Amino acid sequence: MSGPQRQGAGPDGDLGNEVEGYLLWQARVAEAERRAREFSGTLDWLTTAQREEIERRYTADSLRRARADLERIAARCVSLRAEYEHRYQVLRRRCVGVALAVCAGFTTLATLLLTL
Repeated sequence: MSGPQRQGAGPDGDLGNEVEGYLLWQARVAEAERRAREFSGTLDWLTTAQREEIERRYTADSLRRARADLERIAARCVSLRAEYEHRYQVLRRRCVGVALAVCAGFTTLATLLLTL
């Protein structure tokens, strides 16, 4: 997002992430409700109350499964982030070590050449 920060938006775009998450969840709810209506629509013998109850339960089950999926994905993202941060730290230590070794080598070489 370019330009000045909007009120309530954090440095990492927290407000934008929250709005996006809300909209995605509402789309998930609408999809679950649509699928519940399609499912109960094929059951012609149901009364209106039975149909509404089945739709409610179907929607609740779909949303419970979606939430579990999202929680698993979020946990995996956290573990991947920790993994990559660890790898980055190891790589950075190696790079600093190599750079220091090269500098020490050049310093030693320069000292030897100056003494000759």
